[in-house]
Amino acid sequence: MNNKINNYLINYYYKILFNAILISFCLGLILNLFEEVEFFKNSNESLLLPIVLTLSYIPNLIFINLMPFIIFVSAMWFFISIKHNNELLTLKVFGYSNAKIILLISVLSFFWGLLILILINPVTSNMVKYYEKTKSNYSKDTDHLVTINRNGVWIKEAKKNNLYIINAAGLENNHLIDVSISVISEENIITKRIESKKANILNNEWDIKNAKIFNFDKEGNMTIEKFKNLEFVSFYNVDKLNSLFKNLDTISFIELLTREKNLIMRGYEKTTISEKINSFFALPFFLSLMAILAAIFTINTRNSNNINYLMIAVLTCAVIYYMKDLSVALGKSDRIAPEISVWIPIIVIGLINSVGLLQINEK
Repeated sequence: MNNKINNYLINYYYKILFNAILISFCLGLILNLFEEVEFFKNSNESLLLPIVLTLSYIPNLIFINLMPFIIFVSAMWFFISIKHNNELLTLKVFGYSNAKIILLISVLSFFWGLLILILINPVTSNMVKYYEKTKSNYSKDTDHLVTINRNGVWIKEAKKNNLYIINAAGLENNHLIDVSISVISEENIITKRIESKKANILNNEWDIKNAKIFNFDKEGNMTIEKFKNLEFVSFYNVDKLNSLFKNLDTISFIELLTREKNLIMRGYEKTTISEKINSFFALPFFLSLMAILAAIFTINTRNSNNINYLMIAVLTCAVIYYMKDLSVALGKSDRIAPEISVWIPIIVIGLINSVGLLQINEK
């Protein structure tokens, strides 16, 4: 009998979860499609390309970024259903306590998170990679190009009548290391070269320390100038470089674990990779705790209608989202370790759940 009840609860919960995923996918498809159509409005491409790009982008958004909130809403709907249909009382007759039902749903959510990491994430990361690659091919900003390879960071910028070729050995935190900036005129002649050991690129106004400027005239003569602090205005800053060429969503959880050293050699920051790995490890626990949190809200609440539950769900998701965002911001500002910043929201939710479960256990 217990196996039949367990199968019923498992099938019922996953049915609600898959319906929630489908609804989220449809909403995401509609909203993101407008953005893609706007991007391609001046091109000759058909509507098929924006649709394909949207279908490539949405799965990663849903399964990785939004899944904790989808789990929360799904679990809340599950407990609302069995509570309003008096199935909760029937389950208690067969020896199913509140804690046992919550444990079952939280374990199901945990294993769903593992399934995402092992089977779904490798697929979604390749889809994001296709999305990024295809969109970059249609980018109109051909005067500004960046590449990161074994030879370091290479940037091409066109400003006024000059072409700027920037090379650096690597990117560490907010700094380019061993920077060389060559200024090329319209006649394809190098007129100036700027060299420095370090350049702060936190903003678009780069702060180049102990810079040497090599000036070349038409006769081939060279003069050298030295500056303790030199400002160089660029189209790029550290955030733009990271977002354009270090999008870790294009790399799956398994690849991060197996290729971590290679990624660091290619210029990816060690702390950024570690933070991403920790966020993946935290995902199953996050899903499990969100399911427990949903159970606490629904089972502990009496005589509430669906509107009240909806408001609770929206407010809770908003608070958790901003708490998670704040924690990540503290990690990026080096106030706390980036790896720890990933786990802080989970620890907070876990503490809230422990208090809520004690109250549920008393019922």
